[in-house]
Amino acid sequence: MDSDIQLPWQQERVIRHSQRLMQSFYYWTGRSLLYANGSPQEIAQALFDAPFVLVSHGTQSDPIFNYGNRRALQLWELSWEKFTQMPSRQTAQEVVQEERNRLLSDTATKGFSNFSGVRITSTGKRFEIQDGILWNVIGEENQMFGQAAVYSKCKFIT
Repeated sequence: MDSDIQLPWQQERVIRHSQRLMQSFYYWTGRSLLYANGSPQEIAQALFDAPFVLVSHGTQSDPIFNYGNRRALQLWELSWEKFTQMPSRQTAQEVVQEERNRLLSDTATKGFSNFSGVRITSTGKRFEIQDGILWNVIGEENQMFGQAAVYSKCKFIT
């Protein structure tokens, strides 16, 4: 297997994106996403291996995931390659799509939002997210790169 697929945090674009995730989170919330020191690659690895779920999607009209840390990949039961080809809308069942769309829109306007909600894994298992934060991912010149979400609390629903 290709080492870039096994270790996505070693890819230059993922290292840059990890920096954007960290900087954007701090910009909107005034808090650090992760307390980590070292080179950009070491920080990207720490973010990938962090003890919380972290995902982000791009700015497409039907946004595609462009990042998922190890916890996210385990939760959704997908490889990095498959996860980063999946539209983020597929993580929510149709009955909660309207709520999810409202959250994304509100966040686009405000910069960040707190959220809770039910999502679904790639194999159909439902889980509830509690105390999540969704924020706009921006670049050095405030250009929009998409949105990201982080949470530590989630439980499967039977």
